[in-house]
Amino acid sequence: MSRDKGLRARVKTAKGRKVGSTKWLERQLNDPYVKRAKAEGYRSRAAYKIIELDERFGFLRGVKRVIDLGIAPGGWTQVVRQKAPGAVVVGIDLLEMDPIEGATILQMDFMDDKAPDLLKEALGGPADLVLSDMAANTVGHPQTDHLRTMGLVEAALDFAAEVLRPGGAFVAKVLAGGADNNLVAELKRRFTTVKHAKPPASRKGSSEWYVVAQGFKGAG
Repeated sequence: MSRDKGLRARVKTAKGRKVGSTKWLERQLNDPYVKRAKAEGYRSRAAYKIIELDERFGFLRGVKRVIDLGIAPGGWTQVVRQKAPGAVVVGIDLLEMDPIEGATILQMDFMDDKAPDLLKEALGGPADLVLSDMAANTVGHPQTDHLRTMGLVEAALDFAAEVLRPGGAFVAKVLAGGADNNLVAELKRRFTTVKHAKPPASRKGSSEWYVVAQGFKGAG
């Protein structure tokens, strides 16, 4: 008697579909987090990354104003809205996405000079939490990809330092090896605690890690 638990979905390489795309699709079909996200109404499996990080670090507790950088497709903001239904949430992304009730979404490049002021205006006061799931589009050269993504993390940190209230938190995606020494030093200068974490929902083969900085010491 066969059991579904032991079965894996196989995807044939369709005409015109690259082998890499087929492998990605097969991985998606067999990913328990993808299946769980569909069943529980989350827009992506990434929702479980923030759920697991929050279970460990508790940065969503009592938040009233939250910025979500790289919001699309919206899984992180869905979790924020569930955990803190009264919070003001403002997100930004280059990609177009469906609205999320209770969230203000700006479709534009975070690196646009106008973006920080527009985000602050929409938020209406100091943030308790700045989230960043931004990553640069990869070019296949590890060192270049790392530098480009870390540049986004540094820009996100600079923005967080402008908008966070004292005691606030900053959570950002970094790549394998975590934040580099200079960035860690800057985080430690600005926050009471700085930790690196790889939540269980982050695929084992993925190069992504997260930095969780809590206890913002204030601007300056």
